[in-house]
Formats: sequence, C-alpha cells, structure tokens
Amino acid sequence: MPKILPNSHATAFLQQSQIPSFIDGDWSTSQASLAVIDPATGASVASVAAADQAVVDQAMQAAHRAFPEWSGMPVAARAACLHRLADKIRENLETLAQLESIDVGKPIENSRGFDIPFGADCFDYFAQLSERASYTTPLELTDIDARVERKPYGPCGFIFPWNFPFTLFCWGTAPALAAGNTVVVKASEVTPLATLYLGKLIKEAGIPDGVINIFTGEGSVCGQPLAEHSLLKHMSFTGSPQIGKLIGKICGERLVPCKLELGGKGAALITHDADLAAAAEGLAAAITLNTGQVCCTATRWFVHASVQDQFTELVSAALQKTNIGSSLDEATQMGPLVSKTQLDRVTNYYQKGLAEGATAVLELEVNSDASTNSGYFLKPHLLTGDEDNICYKEEIFGPTAYIVPFDNEADAVERINRLSYGLANSVWSTDLERANQLAGKLVAGNSWINAHNVFAYGLPYGGVNLSGLGGGVNSPETFYGYLRNQTIARPL
Repeated sequence: MPKILPNSHATAFLQQSQIPSFIDGDWSTSQASLAVIDPATGASVASVAAADQAVVDQAMQAAHRAFPEWSGMPVAARAACLHRLADKIRENLETLAQLESIDVGKPIENSRGFDIPFGADCFDYFAQLSERASYTTPLELTDIDARVERKPYGPCGFIFPWNFPFTLFCWGTAPALAAGNTVVVKASEVTPLATLYLGKLIKEAGIPDGVINIFTGEGSVCGQPLAEHSLLKHMSFTGSPQIGKLIGKICGERLVPCKLELGGKGAALITHDADLAAAAEGLAAAITLNTGQVCCTATRWFVHASVQDQFTELVSAALQKTNIGSSLDEATQMGPLVSKTQLDRVTNYYQKGLAEGATAVLELEVNSDASTNSGYFLKPHLLTGDEDNICYKEEIFGPTAYIVPFDNEADAVERINRLSYGLANSVWSTDLERANQLAGKLVAGNSWINAHNVFAYGLPYGGVNLSGLGGGVNSPETFYGYLRNQTIARPL
C-alpha cells in the first residue's frame, strides 16, 4: 500500500504561520508559539499559538457569556447543533485523520477507521440521549409538592492528553454540551492539530459563539489557571495520576466538581484452558495499538505456568510480524512513539527493568523503521521476572508487557489486585462461567472477557483507585454527571 500525502485542506492548515486558538467563535493568535513535531521524522510540521493566563480568561469569559443562551435552548435545538457537528466531522474525515496521524504518529487506518468516526458518533449518541433524558423527577411526599430538576452547571473546563486527542475531546465535551453546559478546552501542546481544526467545523455547524473554546499551551501556564478560574463550574482532567492529584486538590479547595480519568497498569489473566492463539493475537494488538500509549492496555500478563511457553512463543511471533512505519503509510500497523521524551522514557524503563533482574523475552530495538533513520521508532518488547521489578509496577506507556507465571487462579487475582491502579483488566478462558467469576473479582473500572480494549456508546468506561474518580465516559451516567440536582418544594 502506498504512503499518502496530506490533502489540500490539511496542508493549508499546517502551513499557517501560526495556527490560532479558537475563542468565542473566532481565531486568536498569540505572541508566543509552540512547534508541533511529526514523531515519524522528528521535524516540525506546524506552529501553534501558545495560550497564557489571559487567553484562559478570555475563553472562560466567552463560555460564561454563552451559557445562558446555550442552556436555555430547547433540547431539540441543542441536539441539532451537535448532530450537525457530527456530520461536519464525517465530511472532513480524511483531513482530520491525516492531522491526527501526523500529530500523534498513529497509523492512518487507526485514525480513519476509529478515532475520527467514533468521535463523530459520540456527538450523535449524546445528542440523542439528551432528547430522551428526564430533566424532572416528581417526589412522592406527604404534605409536600416537590420535584427534582436537573440543570447544567455552566462553563466546564477540560484538559486532555496527547495520546488520543481527538477521541478524548469528543468523549469529554459531547456529554457536557448535550447537557447544556459550555466548554473550555486545553488541548495537549504535543498533539493539538485535529482538535484545533475542529474550530472551523464548530463554526460551520452553527454552534453559537463561546459555547466551545479551544486553546493549547504548557500545563503550568494555561492548564492550572483553567482549573483555578473563578468562573469554572465543573472540571475534567485526563492524564497522569500525578497531575490528576494536583487538579483534584485545586478543585477540592474551591469545591468545584472534578472528574479525573487517570492512568493504569492493566493485567491480562490467561488461564490454562484459554484459546492461546486468540489471546496472543488480542494482547499483541493491545500493546501495539497507538504504540502502547494507551492507559487501559494490559501490560501485566499473568499466564498459567502450564501454557506459559506456548503462549510466549505465539505472542512473540505475533509481535515480530508487526509492520512498523510512518503514520501516513497505509501498510503501517504501528507508528513511532509520540516524542523523543516518550522514547527516552520507554527505553529507560527497559534498561532499569533489566538492571533489576528482569529477562528480555523479546528485546527492545530502537529506530526499527527500515524506511527512515529519524523519528521515534522502536519495536514491541517483552520482559519477564519477579513482581518487585519497576517494569511490573509502573505505567510505562509503550509497546511493552511483563509476563508473570501463576499456578493458582485465586492467588493470581490477589496479586493482580495488589497494585493501586484500577482501570482495565481482561480474562482469557474458554470456560465462560469461570471467566465471569474471575472478571468480577478483579478490581477495576472495566473487566473484559476474551478481549481487551472494548468500547461502545452505552458501555460505561472509567477507573477506580489510582486510575480515577468522578465518573466515567460513554454512557448515560456520563451525561447525567454534567447535570446538577435542584430540589423544588412547596408545603401543602
């Protein structure tokens, strides 16, 4: 399959002297710029406006002014706006997919086949849900006429990470907007392109000015001021537990509701009776998806000792077949890591793991793309060893996994649950009754059976413990989480 070239719309967008912020329905440049790097080449592909505290204030003021009109719209009219935005996303699928792939380094087929269309579906799902939702609940009380009304909060702030920038923008903002809130978004300064391009589509969809505001910049410069802003009524952060704790503390001091979607160190439990070929293919796909830069992926593989050798051989063969290359090469199955910083992080973890006694089942190799000597490429790799190893305990965010043998399933469950993360685990077994029992015993927001990374609208997704709090995404619970309860009562 050939390597594609950016289309005219993507090229024109990238060639701007500075890609501006989208504030109050208009484009806003800045004195400071940030370079956006193509991880496949290490070269700058665009320059974006770097927001500061003044930009944050402009965006919050715009969202505050727009809130009465947006929240006061008939639900059907608001939903129609979101449906039009979903349609605009689909009309611009190829441009958005190219920008997302250039920016993150992910294969074009991933962006084209999942990230962008699934994001468009998100706006449709929550728009439809808003029209079916109940906004008033009568209360059956003696001598009191009472009801609970559900109302939007107001301006909601969002800070999104660099690994799935477009999808996470949709997952986060769509339910808030459908519920009648306005939004202010800090896109990742590492991967802001497709998110900023959305400003054009938001305008074309006829969404009122100020309802959606988007900027990017360093977290300490514009992310923290967003969480601290006096007009903020609800906050959502997706990223590392370390920064999540800081955002949670800021919001806690001001009693602003805060939703945290954080990291993970997921486990896969492969039983003695698992379909080993399916497990190997599924888990190889899990750690190569987005080059392993996925918070919910399984990076601790607990394998029954009786099938460890067979499974290891199968999964190693599957990983070695992975076609590694440029994001715009349609034959690519795994692209580069997102940045030099991330490449250094993954390789440093690997070296520390070996130094602490781990054994390399499949060795890490850097710059494995045969077509280039630049970019942040490496091969998938596997380690095995004891559970005191840093590569077993900490989230690495790369195409890597740590294999651990077990003999007793109850013991394996207890060992999996020892870590303080709780995002996503999977159980692989042909005995579905036992698989369901094991899945229920694993402490996580999500337990999957004979698959890993299972997403659908209507299927709740979220974390517990160190992996997050305040609700998940993609479900009715997400939508209702952006509505506050107000009791209205009259004594009879």
